[in-house]
Amino acid sequence: MKVNGKPCRTIWVAPHDERCVQIIDQRWLPHRFVVEDITSVVDMATAIRDMHVRGAGLIGAAAGYGMYLAALAAPRQSISVFMDALESAARSLQATRPTAVNLEWALARQLDALRAAPPQIELRIALARSSAQAIADEDAEYCRRIGVHGQALLADISARKGGAPVNVLTHCNAGWLAFVDYGTATAPVYAAHDAGVAVHVWVDETRPRNQGARLTAWELGQHGV
Repeated sequence: MKVNGKPCRTIWVAPHDERCVQIIDQRWLPHRFVVEDITSVVDMATAIRDMHVRGAGLIGAAAGYGMYLAALAAPRQSISVFMDALESAARSLQATRPTAVNLEWALARQLDALRAAPPQIELRIALARSSAQAIADEDAEYCRRIGVHGQALLADISARKGGAPVNVLTHCNAGWLAFVDYGTATAPVYAAHDAGVAVHVWVDETRPRNQGARLTAWELGQHGV
């Protein structure tokens, strides 16, 4: 979606350094827009545990990229030592949010892909990156599709109201800040807005950190909703 009028995701590999993953540090929103450099699996574990990133889809993507960073730093004297380091990294990431389903799923996906790959360390490092990117891209695409389907519903409501604004109530932050892009509940809102449908959104989430006011309202406003 957009920040200061420019397209932006919540997580990406730094364009200037492939050994660095960048995130929007959500602790500072809405007062400051801060991009944080994540250069190790320890950094990523801290970001997940301390809610620099939050939301199901984004936590899963962060875990995927965390495994990529772990692969970059893992010892390379043998494939078994390399994989032992990745298994350890997965356990440390899992411990940050033990009940997060997307976190566990992304770690399992990375480990399954790495275990099945040919026993060449450089190949497995490249695979860890491509798999992390795939997790992020798929998350964004699934959310985009939610928007496509939901936009038709909002457009129909708008037509029945004679073009008057469609009022939408969100609960929990299910916007693009909780995913890689688009969001889930907000994806139809963004799609409808971009298609010219007038939409008004109430955001009522307060737990655990006033997410409605600090995150959902901020991101909707950035997109012009």
